[in-house]
Amino acid sequence: MRELLRAGRRRVHQVFVAEGSDAAGPLAEILELTRARGVAVRRVDRGQLDAMALTDAPQGVVARADPISGVDLDALTAPGPSGPAPFLVVLDGVTDPHNLGAVMRSALSAGATGLVTGRHRSARLTPAALKAAAGAAEYLPVATVPGIPAALTALAAAGVWTVALDADAPTSLWDLRVASEPIALVLGAEGRGLGRLVRQRCDLVVEIPLVGPIESLNVSAAAALACFEIARGRTIRAIRTN
Repeated sequence: MRELLRAGRRRVHQVFVAEGSDAAGPLAEILELTRARGVAVRRVDRGQLDAMALTDAPQGVVARADPISGVDLDALTAPGPSGPAPFLVVLDGVTDPHNLGAVMRSALSAGATGLVTGRHRSARLTPAALKAAAGAAEYLPVATVPGIPAALTALAAAGVWTVALDADAPTSLWDLRVASEPIALVLGAEGRGLGRLVRQRCDLVVEIPLVGPIESLNVSAAAALACFEIARGRTIRAIRTN
């Protein structure tokens, strides 16, 4: 809620607050932001608020706002003159909205500049995904494409390296040499992993070296680790360049 109001990317029509809610702490900041943006605030009883909420545990406040607008894939490959090189995360068939939200949160925190998802058999930016994203969805641009394989071809044509994560890859993520270049990190679906065409169309396929008996990570955990490894590579390159 706070990031929805702070980002200002979409119109907030009204904010509903449960009667008896503590007006201190986070709620105080939310109310201050509503005043600054001229958003109407209405007090309702807890039962009404819970009925309005589309997720569990609304924490005493609910907003009615415009939906998040997507962007075209081309917009994600063309940063401004002083902007960073594109750092995208591409999700191939991730269907759990909580995983989608968690990936968005990690990606944004690591400096990603955009997210790409498929139109079919993919999680949407539902209230559950937005809650898991913890505000990241208000800042991270998202392009929804008809098909991930075709999107990868378009990214390659735009000069973006496409790097997939796969447990059976011959190369380690730690040896990735293109982190500082325009890059798209590609992650497969829960359980199924990467689609055949998706894997074939990536420039590189790398693994996360794991120690111990567990052979794989949850997609959101893998995304977090890989995103911050790419962020580390980009930071090292920037220091050396300067």
